[in-house]
Amino acid sequence: MGIRLDDPLHKAVGDRTAKVLRTKLNLETIGDLLRHYPRRYVKRGQLTELSELEPGSEATIVAQVTKVSRRSMAARRGQMLTVEVRDAADVPVEITFFNPRAANALKPGMLGMFAGKVGEYHGKIQLTNPEFEKLDADTEDTDVDSWAGELLPIYPTTSGLAPRMIARCVAMVLDQLDADLADDPLPRPVRARQGLLPLTEAFRRIHRPDDWPEIAVARKRLKWDEALPMQVVLAQRREALKALPAVPRRRVPGGLLDAFDAALPFTLTAGQKQVGVEIEQDLASSHPMHRLLQGDVGSGKTMVALRAMLAVVDAGGQAVMLAPTEVLAQQHHRSIVQMLGASADVPMDLFSEAADPAATPFDPSRKQVKVALLTGSQNAKDRRSNLLDAASGAAGIVIGTHAVIQDHVQFADLGLVVIDEQHRFGVEQRDALRAKGEDPPHVLVMTATPIPRTVAMTVFGDLETSILSELPAGRSPIATHVVAAHEHPSHFARVWGRIREEVGAGHQAYVVCPRIGEAGEGSVDQEASDDGSELVSEPGQQRPPLAVVDVAAKLAEGPLKGLRVGMLHGRMAPDDKDAVMRAYAAHELDVLVATTVIEVGVNVPNSTVIVVMDADRFGVSQLHQLRGRVGRGKWAGLCLLVTESPDGAPARERLAAVASTLDGFELSKIDLAIRKEGDVLGATQSGYRSSLRLLSVIDDEDVIRAARDEATPLVEADPTLAAYPALARTIAVLLDPEQAEYLGKT
Repeated sequence: MGIRLDDPLHKAVGDRTAKVLRTKLNLETIGDLLRHYPRRYVKRGQLTELSELEPGSEATIVAQVTKVSRRSMAARRGQMLTVEVRDAADVPVEITFFNPRAANALKPGMLGMFAGKVGEYHGKIQLTNPEFEKLDADTEDTDVDSWAGELLPIYPTTSGLAPRMIARCVAMVLDQLDADLADDPLPRPVRARQGLLPLTEAFRRIHRPDDWPEIAVARKRLKWDEALPMQVVLAQRREALKALPAVPRRRVPGGLLDAFDAALPFTLTAGQKQVGVEIEQDLASSHPMHRLLQGDVGSGKTMVALRAMLAVVDAGGQAVMLAPTEVLAQQHHRSIVQMLGASADVPMDLFSEAADPAATPFDPSRKQVKVALLTGSQNAKDRRSNLLDAASGAAGIVIGTHAVIQDHVQFADLGLVVIDEQHRFGVEQRDALRAKGEDPPHVLVMTATPIPRTVAMTVFGDLETSILSELPAGRSPIATHVVAAHEHPSHFARVWGRIREEVGAGHQAYVVCPRIGEAGEGSVDQEASDDGSELVSEPGQQRPPLAVVDVAAKLAEGPLKGLRVGMLHGRMAPDDKDAVMRAYAAHELDVLVATTVIEVGVNVPNSTVIVVMDADRFGVSQLHQLRGRVGRGKWAGLCLLVTESPDGAPARERLAAVASTLDGFELSKIDLAIRKEGDVLGATQSGYRSSLRLLSVIDDEDVIRAARDEATPLVEADPTLAAYPALARTIAVLLDPEQAEYLGKT
């Protein structure tokens, strides 16, 4: 019987070598070594005449050994072997080996092939530590050509471990593998349907390829070894959620939702209507909804969420919306109360008259909904009142920050949890909120950061996904320009002129800085100037990122003197932050200088221009979110990305990409390509060790989608994978035992 993939390495390569591989590369098992794939391949090279050898080139020669000599090395211990070889034209070439044991077979008179990099020493052509193959009278010309053209794998390695040693260990392991491994993690039916190689053959082709097509076929199979286990885990999560009970929250005809829809002064977009139908069907189910709603900036996600919350309130339950910041929670509270109009802030009687709320026609004039706000900074009186409203059921909708998660916050009948900007909340926080329902509540997860489909299928594959891809009617276009402060000082001065023009037309502006800063600490020291030039460093000069505290003061005394300039950042007291946002929303301020605290959810339609200082210090998604703060009304928006980054730098290319499109989904692909999937998967897949070596969530959408299609029926038919023990063992290795319990909670 051959070796197994989960056997320890020493079983195949010996204790001493196994210890080196474990210490240097963290390789423990046979499977670990075989999945330590070559990072690239090189050809030994076509046969070259000795007279044509050129320093720096890779070459393969056939020559006869004429001299062999050894001598001790002066600089280090050991011996050096020098071999002279000549070809039929009697051209001599010197070959040096610093590991003589590897070349003990070389004797005068022997014919051999030698392959390596051509060097030069004291004016003489030489090869150092080349690979070699002994030739004899039986060697065919085809064998020589084959050896010369062989693809050599180059392995990732570390100091003190030669790639050649890894290659030798891989060869030893491959020689001991069964032709068809019993512990192949891909079920035979999947391999057959997808036209995939058996695992042993895939390993052989990727480590010992005869040609480039063999490598491609092997990589296709081995990508599936990464894609299918991941998709099976996500399918298992979906099955586990289906098994949970939930109270159906069916739409009540004539209820508050119907009244709300009838009073809307605009028509919902086709996307909002479609997603509304999907959510309505989910809420009517006896199993909890678990849906991801993603949409671009300004696509109307809050409207979709509010309609879902009203449907749950109609059906006798409560809804809670969790926001990541107090600014956003307060913004949601204000906008939802405003959208509800007279239907908001009136205490709601509980649906105690009927066992089945859906059986009782809903009277909007008699039963209205109270919207409560819960944040950590509320005064004791308001907090006590809102807590009581949540616990008694008087509040049909509760909006809050992390404060909602605390143990003492209770709900009478929690039917729906809406999580805004889900990526800012951890697994434990989301689960704590969901646990506040007597039965598992329905969950709607929202993100304003568009996610490429491949990421959605890998990171959020346990969620049903809805997408809002169109903007509501009335949204205005946004023009985006990169302002190179060093290259075009006049353009930079013009930035403040544009703000004055917009304010003169009755509009407002944002100025965003990457840092809060403290007055006098790392600040810009120059006197304020009319053109704002003191905010730009000298070319080549290094300075700290611009800070809100400094920039607000400089603008108020310089290029924006006379305008009403306010300041907003995360270190301000919550009441002060709320007061500033209220003042800005009421047009009591002309310009708001802020950090990214305004990045998400802030909605002031009168704002028409946003200036992002040090824009190169922000990511693609952040810039897109910030840009979405303007163009929210009937007036066109303007986004100016100010940078001192030189032309041609990666940061400038990133800014140019943002300026080139308003399509958040297109930008999400660019963002993913910049950050790479390791950041995406590693941060989000709690409990799952990302082991992606070949699979790319950027390039392999077809593999990921096909793996999902295979995983879903496989898990539905066999949730515990009893019929596929090898696949189950592979998944068990990938799951972190300490965090696996959270997989069902994300």
